[in-house]
Amino acid sequence: MASVVSWESGWHGLLNVLANGLTDAAWWQVLLVALVLTHITIVSVTLFLHRHQAHRALDLHPVVSHFFRFWLWMTTGMVTKQWAAIHRKHHAKCEQDGDPHSPHVFGIQKVFWEGAELYRAEAKNQDTLERYGHGTPNDWIERKLYARHTRLGVGLMLVINVALFGALGLAVWAVQMIWIPFWAAGVVNGIGHYWGYRNFEAPDASTNVSPWGFIIGGEELHNNHHTYPTSAKFSVKPYEFDIGWVYIGALAKLGLARAKKTPPKLAFGEVKPVADAHTLEALIANRYEVMASYARQMRATARAELVALKARSGDVSMLKAARRWLHRDDDQVPAQYKAELARVRAQHPTLAQMHAMREELRQLWSNTSLSREQLAQDLQAWCQRAEASGIAALREFSIRLRAVRVA
Repeated sequence: MASVVSWESGWHGLLNVLANGLTDAAWWQVLLVALVLTHITIVSVTLFLHRHQAHRALDLHPVVSHFFRFWLWMTTGMVTKQWAAIHRKHHAKCEQDGDPHSPHVFGIQKVFWEGAELYRAEAKNQDTLERYGHGTPNDWIERKLYARHTRLGVGLMLVINVALFGALGLAVWAVQMIWIPFWAAGVVNGIGHYWGYRNFEAPDASTNVSPWGFIIGGEELHNNHHTYPTSAKFSVKPYEFDIGWVYIGALAKLGLARAKKTPPKLAFGEVKPVADAHTLEALIANRYEVMASYARQMRATARAELVALKARSGDVSMLKAARRWLHRDDDQVPAQYKAELARVRAQHPTLAQMHAMREELRQLWSNTSLSREQLAQDLQAWCQRAEASGIAALREFSIRLRAVRVA
């Protein structure tokens, strides 16, 4: 009889372990663990794959680097060379044919819902891997285990989750498997090139999805990243937060990481009588910040024109519709708005002159055929014309520009 009771007790114990796992954790505890595990995966992607491997913006201690490689093998099955190569190609071909996951090439629905399929298809492109995958890990464990047996790691993760949490471990594993495909492939690659705000006129359609980079480790600040792709820090404005940068700072204090580059800071000194070669150097180094400042002046001028037009009881509909594109690069304006923009500029000479002078200013770093001396002279002439234009916004901008210096 005692043996029967012992057998039944053991059987019930086994069933309890299968149902609740070795931890016998409550559902909320399992949820908390799942969020922590997925966050570690996000940190592994943004710090190791993105900032360290793809862009070389960050140095990591070999122990930290290998931990991230191991963790990603367990939780995503992604191969470092494939990820880095695909991301580098995205930057090289951004919003053009050949971009592996642009919503402007494939459509937002395709990239958002099927971004993981686009990634897997590009990972099979050997030309992409050979051309863009240089400098990624190629040691024995990468060749024999991580890159060769990608399913083994995620399978091991499944066994561990079920052993720890029982039936709920299946849900934890499922969340882990969809976390990166949804947030990285869908949200960052899709929404991050389709909707959001832009600090800078980067030569693509990148946007900041949110100013607070918590959920995706700072990857929410995608326009900032495309503007300064080799920067280890993604936040640039006082109100923006990059939690990935917080982790880099913590690792740096322990001697486990070193940021190689951060976004340039726009600095000001005394206003020079004329813009010179040093002004030109500072302008080129901080061109995105300078042009963002110019955009603010254009938007303020457009608002003033709008108020004046309302006071005259004029038709404001065209200016209202066009003002979101007035400060954008011509090649970034959708074709359907270009004719309307031309009409607005024809009706508003102040905006037309500000647009023309914006394009002239942009040529100072776009024109590679002129010497620095000639470009400095062109900058001096630009400032003189801006301050003599009779447009307050242009004069104010030019005076401030003459105070720009290299930080």
